[in-house]
Amino acid sequence: MIIGYSRVSTKDQHLELQNSALIASGCERIFSDKSSGSKTDRPELNKCLQFLQPGDVLHVWKLDRLGRNLRHLVNIVHDLDDLGIGFKVLTGHGAAIDTTTAPGKLVFGIFAALAEFERELIRERVNAGIAAAKAKGVRFGPPTKITPELIEKARLEITQGRSVRHVATELGV
Repeated sequence: MIIGYSRVSTKDQHLELQNSALIASGCERIFSDKSSGSKTDRPELNKCLQFLQPGDVLHVWKLDRLGRNLRHLVNIVHDLDDLGIGFKVLTGHGAAIDTTTAPGKLVFGIFAALAEFERELIRERVNAGIAAAKAKGVRFGPPTKITPELIEKARLEITQGRSVRHVATELGV
């Protein structure tokens, strides 16, 4: 079965162009959202993904209609592939993606490799930023709740017979 998914970002935009292309491509059922692509919860996408069965092919008008970003897109298509579900992009920059064919799988593999490369670059930049901040003396993590003065006060109260639990509760640590 060929299933379609369409999405526009705002209520003022229209789905007709996408849905017409999906119908022309043979879609027997179309799920449509009017929601920003950056939203993680798109009800019709969730219904679509649950509806798909092994052997089905999911069609989208353009690649950016499906995923929030490259990583999200790659994850969705990998999940579909694991379930034996194909994926095809009808137009735009990703139109060469059709995971039901060898060349389409190759193109998607290149996209997946780019997503992994992008993740590694981000990880390297984050680690470099953390190292630079630490070199400047920036401390990470929650601020220290207990000061040397509070430690001294706690020691004094404990030596006077108060329980550690009571002192800790009183000091808020």
